[in-house]
Amino acid sequence: MKRTMISMLICAAALGTARAQPLDKLASRLTDGVKDRPGIKLAVLEFPYAGGKVSEGPVVVQERLTTALAQNKKLTLIERGLLKKVLGELNLQASGAMDEETVKKVGKMLGADAVATGTLNDTGTAETEINARLVETETGRILAAASASVKKTWKDGPAIAVKPPQDFGSKPLVQVAVLLDTSNSMDGLINQARNQVWKIVNELVSSEKSGSKPVIEVALYEYGNSALPREAGWIRQVLPFTSDLDSVAKELFALKTNGGDEYCGQVIKEAVDNLKWSPKADVYKAIFIAGNEPFTQGPAAFQEAVAKAKARNIFVNTIYCGSRQQGLAEQWKAGADLADGDYANIDQAAKDYTVAAPQDDKISQLSMKLNDTYVGYGSSAGSKMAAKKEMDFMALGAGAGVASERAAFKAAAPEAAMAEASWDVVSAIESGSLKRDEIKKDQLPEELRALDKAKLDKYLDEKLAERKNIKDEITRLQAERKAYIAEEEKKTAAGGKTLDKAMIETIRRQATRRGYKFAK
Repeated sequence: MKRTMISMLICAAALGTARAQPLDKLASRLTDGVKDRPGIKLAVLEFPYAGGKVSEGPVVVQERLTTALAQNKKLTLIERGLLKKVLGELNLQASGAMDEETVKKVGKMLGADAVATGTLNDTGTAETEINARLVETETGRILAAASASVKKTWKDGPAIAVKPPQDFGSKPLVQVAVLLDTSNSMDGLINQARNQVWKIVNELVSSEKSGSKPVIEVALYEYGNSALPREAGWIRQVLPFTSDLDSVAKELFALKTNGGDEYCGQVIKEAVDNLKWSPKADVYKAIFIAGNEPFTQGPAAFQEAVAKAKARNIFVNTIYCGSRQQGLAEQWKAGADLADGDYANIDQAAKDYTVAAPQDDKISQLSMKLNDTYVGYGSSAGSKMAAKKEMDFMALGAGAGVASERAAFKAAAPEAAMAEASWDVVSAIESGSLKRDEIKKDQLPEELRALDKAKLDKYLDEKLAERKNIKDEITRLQAERKAYIAEEEKKTAAGGKTLDKAMIETIRRQATRRGYKFAK
């Protein structure tokens, strides 16, 4: 009996050792990176699933790794209760998705020199991969990194509906940064972006939140173009966030491709660091990065750049221009998973398939009539109106469908009037940025300066009424047009997946999580 008990104890100890071994090795590899810093204070965070799956795993791994690290007497570990208290005060979860500034705050409040952070990724039904890092709290520098595969001994929870965080702003806002690879071979991607930008933003215009349409801001980056400065990583911010979508479209038409090195991690980091992202948690904030080279290229690790985006509630969505399997092998899906984003692959060589809708001609005519409702205001009015007409013909040259989508945006989006309010007095009144008693007559066209207030008000009222009627008619025709196109596309094979389809599917799903509602 005594021998049997001893044998059972030996077997149990061996089983426990076998289970702990991968984590012991992981802990050892992490501590190798700080072996020259005896007494270093360390906080171990939870290890969330890269895709945000609800599970016991993040806490289980946190506890087991803490136990494994505690075997090293040269480390000082922060007690988990204190960690939870500090994260609560900072209104954070105990996950590893933190940017450098947040890591510094956590370190300062805890008195920790470094944090252990990372993610989980199931590689099978019974096995999970742990990717771990030690991050110095003072500098945000990675001191050590290691990975390990462990047997999955925990339960996953069901998906739960999360109530969108409350927005305390006065207007709903959408911020989308588009990062385009403009190296050689990417002409198809650029053409799709040019022709589909209005269709994509119109999907957002069709949404509403708390009874209001969102203000849409778009930023644009190009990367991987050897005509750009090498010292900047062949990256250029083409436009910061702007609600002037005509300027975005114009810049897209001006993009030229050239060979270069494509640094995905670096361009994501540039966009996260240098754009003026809203701090509000419920604003729909998204990065869409498209390209066709390995996601791992360049000096900036994509894992850090994407984690920084996630810490600011920014979705990172990756679009690989090529086969799905090739994109998976080149880590494009891994990049999206780290920030709850979507991974898609598109055929950039696919012909931009558009249905010729019977409403297109009428919408085009109404769009031209809309130009008659503009009343120049200020010294820049002439050049701005000329630029607008240039964009009218540029859109028309890209096809009737492109021109219709642009006209629909101008009719329905509140920011269309806001963008033109600086040089058109009708848009200024329409958007509420200028009151009638604030109008300076010397800024009006010469033929209106002699009008008394009553006659000027009457003239402006007529322009506002004419504009409203035109916009209402365009919006009505656009609804008919969308219904017609939807039916025609069901009948016709539209070829490979294109940029607009990839982005629209993602936009609808992610914006809904931020409290936006879309028409069915």
